[in-house]
Amino acid sequence: MAGALGGLAAMEVSRWRSKRTVKGLFWIAFFSIFGSAMLVGLVGATFAMNFDPPLKASLFIPVLGMVLSNSMVGVSLGIDSVLASVDTRRDTLENMLCFGASRWEAVRPIAAEAARTAMLPSITSASITGLIAIPGMMSGQILSGAKVMDAARYQQVILFLIMASVALGTAVSVIMVSFVVIDAQPKLRPELIHLRAAGGNKSSGSGSTGGVATPRSGLSSRTSTIVHLKKWKGGGA
Repeated sequence: MAGALGGLAAMEVSRWRSKRTVKGLFWIAFFSIFGSAMLVGLVGATFAMNFDPPLKASLFIPVLGMVLSNSMVGVSLGIDSVLASVDTRRDTLENMLCFGASRWEAVRPIAAEAARTAMLPSITSASITGLIAIPGMMSGQILSGAKVMDAARYQQVILFLIMASVALGTAVSVIMVSFVVIDAQPKLRPELIHLRAAGGNKSSGSGSTGGVATPRSGLSSRTSTIVHLKKWKGGGA
């Protein structure tokens, strides 16, 4: 059942939420969302909430559902931010790669910005919990007769689990997507990014109009740029 929930969350991210997509996005989303939620959920159920056994369905599935839903939002925002940044900063990335930047050096600013964007909803929600808003889990426990301190403790644990899962899932998904669009050579591969039409279908080419890729000014080929740079350095010597 946990795997089915993870698959539905990955389908939501890869098929309906993302404006841009790359090959294998479903598996990237599934690995990021389900892997981070299961790992964090197991640790929390075992050591923080003391479930016995930790994988008891009546207790673990509701917690996993809360963690999965928030991880899904964070991963979706992170992936969209990375793909949009690669599309809009194509020339900058090509320049960095041409002058010897590694794959990680090129994607690090984009990954950091994507992580901030993805974590913002969770951080905002956590900052107002108990001051402005009382979450549903805590409210339900109080209304059912549980002690206020016990309800607050469980809600605090859930918030920590959510934050940890969102951070881990976002980091994994952002790095995996970044390494798809910048290969091991390293070379920028913007042609792997596809815009998703309103009906859910993919249109070919990043930065395209009406599904047809438009030429961009500046550097059109990293290989040719490297050749020109080597010739320029050789002539200067």
